[in-house]
Amino acid sequence: MSKTLINLEEWNRKDHFRFFSQFEEPFFGVTVNVDCTRAYQKAKENNRSFFLYYLYRALKAANEIENFRYRVIDKEVYLYDVIHASPTIDRPDGTFGFAYMDYTEDEVLFYEKSRKVVEEVKTSKGLVPAISGENVIHFSAVPWLDFTSLSHARSFTFPDSCPKISFGKAVEENGRKRMSVSIHVHHGLVDGYHVGLFVQRFQELLDS
Repeated sequence: MSKTLINLEEWNRKDHFRFFSQFEEPFFGVTVNVDCTRAYQKAKENNRSFFLYYLYRALKAANEIENFRYRVIDKEVYLYDVIHASPTIDRPDGTFGFAYMDYTEDEVLFYEKSRKVVEEVKTSKGLVPAISGENVIHFSAVPWLDFTSLSHARSFTFPDSCPKISFGKAVEENGRKRMSVSIHVHHGLVDGYHVGLFVQRFQELLDS
């Protein structure tokens, strides 16, 4: 879990960070649509979980965008070398549990390890809070809803700076499949420009 302390005085985001860090709610969010036609087809052709298929690509895209790897710890900013996934996993009884999945560039290895994590959470009870630390992205899937916006339960007294990415229902229109994606980020660390870079890269990976 290697990370580098950012020298705020020399950081080009110094003013942005200090300004937005004063807010009770420093997060902002957007909802976009991505084309998941090819990704859905490839996941089914390879008999893989569609959720894990697009989760890997979202995590890979986030790791490639430096701003998604910044975290605030004790009012200091750190850049992590790698960030991992802390997703919610739905259970057959209608509840969900938290999980933790290590990111690896080897997609097959990521899939095999994450598939086991999913099965463990599905057969467990309670929230099973993942001990994951700050170097994660909080992921969730809402496959029952084609949402156009989304908000999160938040404790404003908890010093949170982890991005939160949620995926909606895959909907077919004119022979193509699209999926809504909600992205919430700490504005002291990430701007709309960086969210745009993430969405562009995520779409490229879904199409590949």
